[in-house]
Amino acid sequence: MVEEVNNEMASFDALKVGDVVSGKVTKVEEKHALIDVGYKVDGILPISELSSLHVEKVTDLLHEGDEVTVKVTKLEDDELVLSKREVDADNAWGDLEQKYQDKTTFSVEIADVVKGGLVVDLGVRGFIPASLVERHFVEDFSDYKGKPLDVKIVELDREKRKVILSHRAVLDEEADKKKEETLASIKEGDVIEGTVQRLTDFGAFVDIGGVDGLVHISQLAHHRVETPSEVVSEGDKVKVKVLSVDPENERISLSIKATQPGPWETAKDKIHTGDVLEGKVKRLVPFGAFVELIPGVEGLVHISEISHTHIGTPDEVLSEGETIKVKVLDVNFADQRVSLSIKALENEVAEHHETRQEGSKDIEESTSGFSLGDMIGDQLKKYK
Repeated sequence: MVEEVNNEMASFDALKVGDVVSGKVTKVEEKHALIDVGYKVDGILPISELSSLHVEKVTDLLHEGDEVTVKVTKLEDDELVLSKREVDADNAWGDLEQKYQDKTTFSVEIADVVKGGLVVDLGVRGFIPASLVERHFVEDFSDYKGKPLDVKIVELDREKRKVILSHRAVLDEEADKKKEETLASIKEGDVIEGTVQRLTDFGAFVDIGGVDGLVHISQLAHHRVETPSEVVSEGDKVKVKVLSVDPENERISLSIKATQPGPWETAKDKIHTGDVLEGKVKRLVPFGAFVELIPGVEGLVHISEISHTHIGTPDEVLSEGETIKVKVLDVNFADQRVSLSIKALENEVAEHHETRQEGSKDIEESTSGFSLGDMIGDQLKKYK
């Protein structure tokens, strides 16, 4: 810091360029102010030397009677030019250099929003590039003016009066610390809540407290999933089970499937022996067809239960993706097996048809016998 010279003790001859003196504002114009520092003429403080930031009018910062500390930048017999900006800068640099060396986090107030970033007053002009404001993309910075932000100095050049600040560096540091705490605290088997961050072809990344874990596509649901977007969307809150943790490589494997009831548990309330259900043919194999009854639960229609007529292969009658009706012959939840039949349904239809035909015949015979007796019975008595 430049040593201040007390203007009351200094004579006219003692005042020289570079001196720092105190004075009182005697007059304020739009583009400059006059300062009485004890010299034979008032010093001129140009608007350009008022602050490290752009100033529209001197009256925005100074008023008559204000006490200010300034540096002498030009001294002639009848002219004295002063700078407040240089005093502020000299006072600021030592503190800024210390903060830069120590990687200190400190708070600033955003003074202005300019093209490419934000400006702050540190005694010198500090600049936060748009890319160093947040961890995410920001389209409009207008709301940041007047807002306090915690920052770190990421670049400092006193000769060029260059100070580059970063709020993102503070956020990154906080995120890294949170990630370390999460990796140290979670363990295999934990069930926790997370937020879906992004989807890929092979699964979904879920934030579980500053660190992303992967839910592989095979762990999204009990049923087969073609694409993760069928099950989850970015921003969804989900419960996940920790399958494994690798702190060294910062890898965590998660499962959504493991936190949900298995399809066979659900099936106990939905599938019973004797039920007639609708399902989709999922796979055709030489010995029959696997039919999905509910997501994650398939039953087998053995080739002998597909049709009354002899067939060589199931694809003679069925196609994958086809929706059909089947009858449940047997359910074994312990072994996760369901036996199905298409043929049994055909038997029931045939039996029902035969029963209806026999019923109609009986009614016809019964009705005919009753009518003859009633109609000619009395006539026969007369002839007798």
